[in-house]
Amino acid sequence: MVAKRIIPCLDIKDGRTVKGVNFVNLRDAGDPVELGKLYSDQGADELVFLDITATHEKRKTLSALARDIARNLNIPFTIGGGISALEDAHVLLESGADKISVNSAAVKNPSLIDELALHFGSQFVVTAIDAKWTGSDWIVFLSGGRVATERRLMEWAKECQERGAGEILFTSMDHDGTKAGFACEALAALSDQLDIPIIASGGAGSKAHFLEVFTEGKADAALAASIFHFHEIGIPDLKQYLGTHGVPIRL
Repeated sequence: MVAKRIIPCLDIKDGRTVKGVNFVNLRDAGDPVELGKLYSDQGADELVFLDITATHEKRKTLSALARDIARNLNIPFTIGGGISALEDAHVLLESGADKISVNSAAVKNPSLIDELALHFGSQFVVTAIDAKWTGSDWIVFLSGGRVATERRLMEWAKECQERGAGEILFTSMDHDGTKAGFACEALAALSDQLDIPIIASGGAGSKAHFLEVFTEGKADAALAASIFHFHEIGIPDLKQYLGTHGVPIRL
């Protein structure tokens, strides 16, 4: 059985790790490279770094960050933010990133996923999807959760898979930063209807939430930020807990 993955996420703004609630009210959480090394040493399976203010002008800054991360870590890491062309991805992969994450640019130009998968391979392409429950369906949002689209979560996730995405990183905006648990029902639906791995994001607040997301939510990996950044849950303790509850995990 394939081991489930624990993935700390570091949102980057102006070179610093930040964390908020429901995508707003950001507070400083430390140096991204130092935090990344700490999580690597603690046994994290992978890391995700997302530059939430990335622009084309910041590509050099982001590639420098990728090189710094690669020099200090020995586990795979994904990096994203402002990737809207093959050249953006090429720079980051050349700088040491193991995977790249695309979000808003892929919704605006879905063929970007095809191009990335064709040139680099599906295993390098993670499609991040931010969505909010509207009472009748999950609606996809862009620009850090500020702009609603007409896209529905399930249809867009299926299209991403068809276009060559290797993984889906689904963040529930309703659960983000609340520490009230993951969106397990939506995650299970994604897992049932897709063949590629699903990374759960948004809502981690306790060890039990991780157990729920791997069992009820059927997620392949669980991503969290503040509970790791502010030392509320230790990765070794979390993995030990999951292992004792029958979750296949790398200890």
